[in-house]
Amino acid sequence: MLTTNPFAENVLNIPSYALQGFLILMVIFTIGGVLLDMMHKKNVKFFFENAKKAKLSATKSVATGKKVSIIVKTLAHDVATSAEFCGVTRRITHLLGMYGTIFFWIASAVMIFNTASTSTFYPLLWHVGAIMTCVGGYWFWFVQRVDVRAEGNGWSRIVFADLFVLSLVATSTFGLLWSFFQASNSIGLATLFFVLFVISNVVLFGGVYWSKFAHMFYKPGAAIQKHLAEEDGSRDDLPEPADLPKQYGLGIKRSEPQNY
Repeated sequence: MLTTNPFAENVLNIPSYALQGFLILMVIFTIGGVLLDMMHKKNVKFFFENAKKAKLSATKSVATGKKVSIIVKTLAHDVATSAEFCGVTRRITHLLGMYGTIFFWIASAVMIFNTASTSTFYPLLWHVGAIMTCVGGYWFWFVQRVDVRAEGNGWSRIVFADLFVLSLVATSTFGLLWSFFQASNSIGLATLFFVLFVISNVVLFGGVYWSKFAHMFYKPGAAIQKHLAEEDGSRDDLPEPADLPKQYGLGIKRSEPQNY
């Protein structure tokens, strides 16, 4: 199962060109949803206007080389390692979901566009990525959801913002179940979970406009802008941080934060 390309001889015998067309359609859904989100929320416009404002408030000029260094460091530290999360477990779940999804999507594209390949690497990457996404997603949903603790809401409370993580986990789960039952020659169950796998993909990529999917594209830009603002002294019009815990004692650290 782990080293078999489930798309090569799928349970419904769907030809490779149809699978390729479906994948391209999902990419179009993603691009369209992100563009609609940008037009509606005006995030990009806000970033550009904020950057212009910060430039006027800057107290020093930052050399191009330094800017490049900040961008690279931000991508390598804040983005690649999810350093924005202070809690270790929250960071682990995010990394599992992020890298698991990246592996899953890359392997899916390679296997769909190269169904004749006998390589076992990408099938293995596909299954490992799906498992990582499930572990991170279920861990987050049932244990770490912020609003459960901070706002007293139950784990079963679902809003549109949850569409991304739920459909993402559902896609990985149904994909694994489809692959398992297909490898076991359980045609009925394999067909069921393949159909659910397709539907969950449509919900995931077709629901970009209503979910937090587009949010993943904004976060790197926001992190870069934050570090550039700190370097040029504009600091987004915020004051310098005060080291008050050291001044007034470390009693604040006796109680660890529980919200995140």
